[in-house]
Amino acid sequence: MTDPRTVLWQARRGPVPGDWRVFTKRRGKLSGLFRGTSDDPDPLLVITPDGAVEYISERKPLAVVAFQDLTDMRIRVAGSSSSAAVSTWVDLRYLDGSKAKWRSAGFADDLEAVQGFIEAYGAHKALRGYV
Repeated sequence: MTDPRTVLWQARRGPVPGDWRVFTKRRGKLSGLFRGTSDDPDPLLVITPDGAVEYISERKPLAVVAFQDLTDMRIRVAGSSSSAAVSTWVDLRYLDGSKAKWRSAGFADDLEAVQGFIEAYGAHKALRGYV
C-alpha cells in the first residue's frame, strides 16, 4: 500500500485516481474549539484498491487497513430494542490469525463509506485471484 500520509495528501489536493473513494466533512469551528482540534485539517477517509486510510485529528493516530494483510472481512450490524439506533462495523481477520474491528471514527454513520470499504476489499481479492 502507498504511504498513508501520501494518500491523504493527494486526496486533500486532488484530483485522485478514479478507483479511489474519498469521504470528508467539515470540522465545525465550535466543536473543533472545544475539542482542541480547530486548527487541524478536516476529517478524511480515503479508500483505495489497496486499503483504507482515515485521518480524524492530530491527536489521534491514522487508522490504516492494508487489504493485502487480510484473509477475510464480515460486516456486522447491531441494534437496540429500546431505540432505533443501529451500529455498523466490519470484523477483520488478518493473515497472522489476529482479528480486529473496523469502524470509521468519523464516518461511522455513513453507510456509503462502509459499503465502499467492503466493495474495495472484494475488488482487491478478485483482481489478485484470492476469491
